Amino acid sequence: MKFKAQIMDGQAIQRATTRIAHEIIEKNRGIKDVVLVGIKTRGIPFAKRLGEKIESIEKEKVDIGMLDITLYRDDLSKVDENPVVNDTDIQADINDKVVVLVDDVLYTGRTVRAAMDAIMDIGRPKAIQLAVLIDRGHRELPIRADYVGKNVPTSKDEVICVHFEEIDGANDVTINER
Repeated sequence: MKFKAQIMDGQAIQRATTRIAHEIIEKNRGIKDVVLVGIKTRGIPFAKRLGEKIESIEKEKVDIGMLDITLYRDDLSKVDENPVVNDTDIQADINDKVVVLVDDVLYTGRTVRAAMDAIMDIGRPKAIQLAVLIDRGHRELPIRADYVGKNVPTSKDEVICVHFEEIDGANDVTINER
């Protein structure tokens, strides 16, 4: 891949995280029945960051879980013959709660569809919402994010790379060409 441009630096990610945290609180009139669920891999640190920001605003902890959607993918046979499934860890009861799925990039919508299937196998939430750092377009399914850090129109030849300190040792979002 060839580097094309940095579209967000660490401060921009932090501002987007703060804005999304406020939007989640406002839309749900607080966080009483809200559970944040990060989609593996980079949705998990983003969910944790959102949770920390919400806690600093509301002075109350929000439940955070993590979700591995590997077995729910519709392209599983194309990805790997022997997929490795990591633990899904959602300690909170999601029944009758608002589950906010959190991911780094929204692209075709297939990951989100798989995440919704996985959530429905775990329980029956009151509602499912979606928070993403980047919405790059090119949807293949009728899925829309409730909370978006930044809309970035892309071509299908471009790749959005989100880097979080917790995983990558850096905080930025870049756009690259295949």
